[in-house]
Amino acid sequence: MTNYPENIEEKLGIHQIRNLIREKTLSPLGERWLEDMRFVTGVEKIQRNLQQTGEFISLLEEDLSFPVDHVIDMTPVLEKIRVEGAFFTVEELYDLRQSLNTIRAIGRFFEKTEEGRFRALKKLAGGMTVFPFVIDNIDKVLTSKGTIRDTASPGLKKIRQALATRKKRLSGLLQRVMKKAQAAGWVEKDASLSVRNGRMVIPVPVTNKRRIPGLILDESATGKTVFIEPAEVVELNNEIRTLGFAEDREIEKILLHLADLFRPYAPEMIESYRRLGLFDFIRAKALFSLETGALVPEVKEHPVIDWRQAVHPLLYRTLKKENRKVVPLDIKLDGQNRILVISGPNAGGKSVCLQTVGLLQYMFQCGLPVPVATGSVFGIFQAVFLDFGDEQSIENDLSTYSSRLLNMKFFLKHANQRTLILMDELGTGTEPMLGGALAETVLQRLNRTGTFGVVTTHYTNLKHLAASEKGIINGAMLFDHQNMQPLYRLEPGKPGSSFAFEMARKIGLPEDLLKEAAQKVGEEHVLFDKHLKDILRDKRYWENKRKKIRQTEKKLESLLERYEADMEALQKQRKEILAQAREEAEHMLTGVNRKIENTIRVIRETQAEKERTKEARKELEVLKEKIETEQPEPKDPVRQKLSAVRSRRKKLGGKQAEDQGSPEQQAIRVGDKVRMKGHEIAGEVLDISQGGYLVAFGNLTTQVSGDRLKKVNEEEYRRQNGRKKTVTDWQEDLRKRKLHFRPEIDVRGQRAEEALRTVMNFVDEAVMVGEPNLRIIHGKGNGILRQMIHDYLRTMPVVAHFQDEHVERGGTGVTLVTLDL
Repeated sequence: MTNYPENIEEKLGIHQIRNLIREKTLSPLGERWLEDMRFVTGVEKIQRNLQQTGEFISLLEEDLSFPVDHVIDMTPVLEKIRVEGAFFTVEELYDLRQSLNTIRAIGRFFEKTEEGRFRALKKLAGGMTVFPFVIDNIDKVLTSKGTIRDTASPGLKKIRQALATRKKRLSGLLQRVMKKAQAAGWVEKDASLSVRNGRMVIPVPVTNKRRIPGLILDESATGKTVFIEPAEVVELNNEIRTLGFAEDREIEKILLHLADLFRPYAPEMIESYRRLGLFDFIRAKALFSLETGALVPEVKEHPVIDWRQAVHPLLYRTLKKENRKVVPLDIKLDGQNRILVISGPNAGGKSVCLQTVGLLQYMFQCGLPVPVATGSVFGIFQAVFLDFGDEQSIENDLSTYSSRLLNMKFFLKHANQRTLILMDELGTGTEPMLGGALAETVLQRLNRTGTFGVVTTHYTNLKHLAASEKGIINGAMLFDHQNMQPLYRLEPGKPGSSFAFEMARKIGLPEDLLKEAAQKVGEEHVLFDKHLKDILRDKRYWENKRKKIRQTEKKLESLLERYEADMEALQKQRKEILAQAREEAEHMLTGVNRKIENTIRVIRETQAEKERTKEARKELEVLKEKIETEQPEPKDPVRQKLSAVRSRRKKLGGKQAEDQGSPEQQAIRVGDKVRMKGHEIAGEVLDISQGGYLVAFGNLTTQVSGDRLKKVNEEEYRRQNGRKKTVTDWQEDLRKRKLHFRPEIDVRGQRAEEALRTVMNFVDEAVMVGEPNLRIIHGKGNGILRQMIHDYLRTMPVVAHFQDEHVERGGTGVTLVTLDL
C-alpha cells in the first residue's frame, strides 16, 4: 500500500525537512542517502535508523571528537579506475588518501569507546573496510602536501635532478643578461625575471625591444612592455621544456601503476565510501534533531499515537527566530478512540494540528527523531492518506469539491486498520447541509473499517457523531473568549465552538445584524454553541482550581515533612536533656545523702549537743541553698527527691524547728499548696526552717514567713498553675481551627470599621490554617466598602492577588483573594 496523494511529501513539508538536513551534510555521499530516505513500514528498519541517529545525538551532546575532517565522495573516481587504462590525477590521489584516513579514524574512534555504548554505530563502522595497503602505497608516492615525491620512481628522480641543474644554469645566465641590460638602460632598475608559456623571460620596455636579441613571447596588457627570451637561453629553455614533458610522462606512468594496484580493491572501497556517506547522513539527521529538540520515541509495532508535547519542527524554527514559542500538542489515538474530530474557531490551530500529526508520523517512519517529550509512543502505519489543500485542476476539469470527492472515494476503497487518514474541513466545498450529511456518512464508514485518523470540521453534526459514535472522539482548539484570541491548545474529549458571532462582534459588525443572523440560524443552534463555550470556560476554571489544590497539597506535604523532622529533633533533644538531668540528679543526691549521713553521725556522736547540732544544721542549710540555686525548676525530679531527703532529715533531728512555729505554721506542712496573702499566685511548700517556709511559686523559689501564707486546695492550685501547652496541644488546636474554618465571610450590613476588622481577622485565621483561596462577600452598594477592603488587601504582603468574582457568581459584590503561603 502506498501513501496518498503522490505529492504527500510536498503537502506535509518533508521536502523542506530534506533541504534543512541537506545543509548539514558534508558531501554528496550523505546527500545520496538523504535522497533515498523513504517512508518505511518495517519495525526493525525503523528502530535501526532511529537507534543510529539517537546514538549520534548522544555523541554530539557529549562533544566527542568524531572524525569528519575529510568526508570526500571518491566513488566516481573509483568507478573510473575500474576501467583498464584509466588512472588517477594527483589531486584525486591526494583526496583518496585523506578520505581513507577518515574511514580508518572512524573505526579507531569506536574501538576506543566503552563497551556497550554506540552499539548500532559500532556495527555500522565494523562494515567499513580499512585499506592500509592502498594508503601505504599512496604515502610512498605523495608528500603530506599532495605533491609527487622525487623518490616515487628512479626515472622521476633522475629527470628532476637534470631539471634542477638546468634551471640553475638558466637563472644564472638570465641574471647576467639582465644586469647588462639594466646597466645599459634598456631594462627598468626594479624589473625582475618572469615566466611566460613555461619559459623564463626578461620584461623590456617596448621602445628597447630591438636592443636585446631574442624571441618576444608575450606583451603586457597596455602594450608598453614586452617579454623577451634572450637568444643565449633559448636552447637551455628548450631542454628544460623537454625535461618537463618527460617528468609528466613519468608521473603518469606512476599514477597508472597505482591504478593497476588499486583496481582489485575498487568494489570494496566503494562500499566503504557508501558507509562513510551513511555516517554523514546520520550526523546531519542528528544535528537537525538537536536544532529542533527532537528525540527517539518509544516504538510500537501496531498503530497507535500517544504523543506528549509534540511540536511542528518547521513552525518551531520559524517562531524561534522571532523569539516566540510553539504551543505543544498532546494527542492520543488507540484501539478505543481511533478518530479525532477537531473543531474550533478559524485560525485557531486546527490545520496546524493536522499537519503536525502527518509530518511527525511521516518523519518517524522515515527514521528521523521527532520533536516530542520523553514518554511519547509512536506506532507504525502501513500508509498515510491526506486530504487538505486545494486540488482543483483546470486540465482535469476538477473543482475543489470534486477533488475532495475523489479523495473520499480513494479512502473508502483502500483504508484499513493500519491506515492513518488526515482530512481538513471534511465535507466543505458544497451546500453545507448535504456536505455535512455526506461527511458524516463517510466518517462512519471509515470508523467501521477500524481506520485511524484526524479530521477537522465546523459542522455540528460531526461533533454530535463524535460524541455518540464509539471509536470517534471530539477535540477542541481552545479559545480565550474574553480577549478573543486563540490559545492554539488541543483539548481532547470536548467539541470546540467556532465563535463565529463573537469574532464578527469583535471585528465590528452591527449588533442588530448579528441578532438577525442568530434568529435565522435558530435559537437551538446558538444555544448549543453557547453551551460549548460555557463548558470550556468551566473546565478551565476547575482545572485551575485543581492545579491550585495540587500546589497547596504539595506545600502542606513539605510543611508536614519539615514539622515531623523538627518534632523528631525535639524528641531527641528532650531525651538527651532528661538523661543529663537524671545523671546530674543522681550525682547530686549521692552527695546530699552522704552529707546527711555525716550529720546524723555527728549528732549521735555528740549526743545531740545543742551547739554542734546547730552547726550541722547550718551546713545542711548551706547545701540546701546551693542545690536550690543550681536546680530552680519546682517540678523537676531532683527537687522532688530533695524534698524527700529533707523530710528524712526532719524525722532525725528537726523536731526543735517545728516546736518553735506558731499554730498556723504547724498547720502548714511540706508539700502543702499555699499562696501569699494579697496575691493570687499559688505555690508549693518545699521546706520548713527557723526562717520560715521555703515556697516554690512557678520557677521562683523564696523564703516566706508563716503569717503571710494561706493554704489553698489542690483544685485552686491546678487552676492557677495549669500545665504549658505541648506541641501536641498546638497541633490539636490547629486541627480544630482548620476543621471549623470556612474560606468565605459575609460582611454585608457591618459598618466599615467593623467590616475591616472582620476581614483582618479572617485573613489572619486563613494564614494560620494555611488556606490560600478566600472569598469575601461585601455587596455592591456604592462600592465604598469594596474599595476599603481592596485598599487594605493591597497593603498586605501575604496577599498575592485579588479580583472580583465572575459576573455570574456575584461580580463586584464579591472579592476573590489568593494568599502567598
